[in-house]
Amino acid sequence: MNDRRAIKQYQSVNTQSGIVDANPHQLIAMLINGALSRLSSAKGCIERKDFAGKGELLGKSIDIISGLQGCLDMESGGQISSNLDALYDYMVRRLTEASVNNNMEIVDEVIALLREIKTGWDGIPTEFHNNQAAVSAAAI
Repeated sequence: MNDRRAIKQYQSVNTQSGIVDANPHQLIAMLINGALSRLSSAKGCIERKDFAGKGELLGKSIDIISGLQGCLDMESGGQISSNLDALYDYMVRRLTEASVNNNMEIVDEVIALLREIKTGWDGIPTEFHNNQAAVSAAAI
């Protein structure tokens, strides 16, 4: 087994065990971090003119953002959920545009938006991290 494949397998097992042990708050944090990581990698692909890699990474980022959007509790989350729903929709449209135009500035814009969401998410008090109702009410 080559080193690269071994590292990928280790990362996969490590990620899978992290998912199994994670509370709802941690799962959302993992999704946000995964999107940020893929967006940063997509920027590198644009710089290197690796358009296939860019397309794959932006596609995965869009999938993650769509997953976050799907987790929103529109009943309990109120205006926050509505605002995040619109913001996630905007991010998906912008990433589609970034992919078509190979535009790193748009990717940077979405990274900044996700970092802002991450800051708010990370600011949720620890006592609410294991409470599914509180996590849903926080509306991701």
